[in-house]
Amino acid sequence: MPRAARDFLRVGVPVVLLFALLPLAYQNELLLFNFVLFLILAQGLNAVYGFTGYLPFGYVGFFGAGAYGFALAVMHLAAPPLLALLLAGLAGVVLGLILTPLLRLSGAYFAIANLAAAQMVYQVIANPALADITKGPYGVSLASVFAPRASYAVALVILALVLGLVAWLRHGRFGLALQAMRDDPVSAAMAGIPVLRGRVVAWLLSALIAGLAGGVFAWHISVFYPETAFDISISIFAIVFTLFGGAATLTGPIAGVLVLYGLYNVIGISVPQYFQLIYGALIVGLVLFLPRGFASLLRRRGIDVP
Repeated sequence: MPRAARDFLRVGVPVVLLFALLPLAYQNELLLFNFVLFLILAQGLNAVYGFTGYLPFGYVGFFGAGAYGFALAVMHLAAPPLLALLLAGLAGVVLGLILTPLLRLSGAYFAIANLAAAQMVYQVIANPALADITKGPYGVSLASVFAPRASYAVALVILALVLGLVAWLRHGRFGLALQAMRDDPVSAAMAGIPVLRGRVVAWLLSALIAGLAGGVFAWHISVFYPETAFDISISIFAIVFTLFGGAATLTGPIAGVLVLYGLYNVIGISVPQYFQLIYGALIVGLVLFLPRGFASLLRRRGIDVP
C-alpha cells in the first residue's frame, strides 16, 4: 500500500469518522463545526507553510474571500449551496493568483505584505459604497440556504479531501519536490526542479482550501459580518495549531487543533484577551525554537510521525 494511502487510513479516516459520530453524543453542533473548520484551515496552511516555508499571516484573506464568494453567489446568482461552495473555492484561488507576486518576497516581508493584502480585501468588502453588492459593513444574511446539518456533512467531506491531499503531498513526487525547495531552493533549482512554479501551485492549493473553508463557514452560520469573515484571529489560530503539532506532517496540525482549540474552549473563552497574548507568544517561540513543532521532538526519539 502506498505510504500516502496508509497515512490517510491511519490518521485521516479516524479523524473524519470521529467528527461524523460526535454529533450523535454531543449536541453543541457549532463547536463541533468549528473544530472541523479549523482542522481544514490548519491543513490548508500546512500545505503552503509546511511544504514551502512561506508563513501567510494574512491567510484569513482567502477565508474571507471564500465566505463572500459563497454569499455573493447565493444573493446575486441564486446559486444552490454546492455550486456557491465551488465558487467560494474559486474566489480563494482568484485572490491567490492576484497575490502571487508576494511569493517573490520572503520571511517577515512576505508575512507583513500578505497581512496587508488581507486587510485591503477586508476594506473593499466592508466599504459602505459597495453595500448594494457586498452589503458593506451591515452584514450578510443567507437564511434561504441555512442548513447546518448539510453544511456540517459537506465540511467533513472537505476535511477528508484535504487530509488526503496533505498525505499525498508528504509522500508524492510533487510534495517531495516542494520539501526540497523549502530546504534548499538553490540546490533544488540546480537539480531542475521548477521552484517558482511549485511554490505557486502550493500557494493556490492553500488558497483553494481556505476559500472552501470560508464558503462552508458562510453556509453553516448564514449570518455574518466582514469583521467576522476577516478576523485576524482565524489566521493566528491556524498558524499556532500548525506550528504546535508540526508542519509538513498530517498528524501535527490535527494534534494542534484538538489540544489548543480544545484548551481554548475549556478555559480561554472566559479570558480571550490573555489567550491572544499566549497564542502570540506561542507563534514567536515555536518559529524561533521549535519550527517543526512537537513532531520534531518525536522524530528525534526515532518515532515515525505520519
